[in-house]
Amino acid sequence: MNLLLVSLGGAAGSALRYLVGTAVTAWTGGGFPWATLAVNVTGSLAMGICFQLLAAREASAMQLLLMTGFLGGFTTFSAFSLEAVQLWTRGAAMQSLAHGAASVTVSIAALILGLWLARMLS
Repeated sequence: MNLLLVSLGGAAGSALRYLVGTAVTAWTGGGFPWATLAVNVTGSLAMGICFQLLAAREASAMQLLLMTGFLGGFTTFSAFSLEAVQLWTRGAAMQSLAHGAASVTVSIAALILGLWLARMLS
């Protein structure tokens, strides 16, 4: 049942990400990745709201559907943002900053490495 909840939420979140991305890109004309920024910011806002409202009620099925599934499909940046804030609020400021810096820089480096590897293989 848990996998079904995550899958249904993820499918809906991914579809919404596509629709938002298409609409924002059409509206802004591209150039700057406004669509990704919009999805990341709104997803992080929604994650904060869901976490505060659902965690206090131990609504695990809704957490799986909305937080892990829907928002995970909409943007994984929302999970990253939540983890960074949780570290910070637990008093682990240096870990929070390291998590943020490492997540961004290492992910970009990994993407560059992946591009390079794929080019070497093709």
